[in-house]
Amino acid sequence: MTSETITADAAGTWKLGDLTVNRLGLGAMRLTGSAAFHHGTPSDRQRSIAVLRKAVELGVDHIDTAAFYFSSLRSANELINTALAPYPDDLVVAAKVGPFRDYTGEWGTSARPEDLRGHVEENLRQLGRDHLDLVYLRRRMEQDSIAEHFAALAELREAGLIRHLGISGVKPRHLAEAQAIAPVVSVQNRYALDHPDELLRICGEQGIAYVPFYAVAGTAGEQGATTNHDDEVLSVARAHGASPAQVRIAWTLHQGPHVLAIPGTGNPDHLVDNVAAGAIRLTDDELTRLDSSHTKAG
Repeated sequence: MTSETITADAAGTWKLGDLTVNRLGLGAMRLTGSAAFHHGTPSDRQRSIAVLRKAVELGVDHIDTAAFYFSSLRSANELINTALAPYPDDLVVAAKVGPFRDYTGEWGTSARPEDLRGHVEENLRQLGRDHLDLVYLRRRMEQDSIAEHFAALAELREAGLIRHLGISGVKPRHLAEAQAIAPVVSVQNRYALDHPDELLRICGEQGIAYVPFYAVAGTAGEQGATTNHDDEVLSVARAHGASPAQVRIAWTLHQGPHVLAIPGTGNPDHLVDNVAAGAIRLTDDELTRLDSSHTKAG
């Protein structure tokens, strides 16, 4: 398939609250290095800036980031600020709060409810913005209830620091818990061919955006895109003249009109290919074959 002329609108659109975005966005995690967080080697700064600017040129209007996305030399938020400020009016920047990494890169104790304003303000400072379009409460420490944390973010929404709220790393009971406090426009959970999640269906039924992470990485997780592709993925990729990663992105988008893809990369060529995956139309037979491997994984 020809990638260069394909833009993000090929994937269609969805609304995050009152904000319409193309369903093919960009995750900022891989802008900082060859693997997430402190894994791998730091990225080339100018190349990462080029990725961000190329993404906007290709119609990407939804970028997912966090203050804890940094390597030993690079900060995703600083790169976004440098590359894109002053920000396009239609660009939606989503950030996650809750987890914390110290300056050495080690994970610390996740935020208490009273800490979340500081987390939000740190993202605002790094991004050079006066509000965040979407903030996810990222449940990392397996707490049973998110009510106090989500209520703290709801207060910041009322104060104008946040436009819309989402939750991440959660189970169905947490979605119900959050909805009793304030509107939830998006759920971001781990989901891939080899990692199902029941919240995909629940969000679809309720008209809530579902944003998978590690959809391309699969079992490789923080290390980056998986190289472990089953025969069906490889067969479908050959049929479309596409890469296995592109098939994984296309399959993700085919899971429902409410599903948004945010594949991450620090490589301009991979970015072009990721955006082009939004134009791949899988047949019913191909979806059935891919779903069979998905069912086995579940």
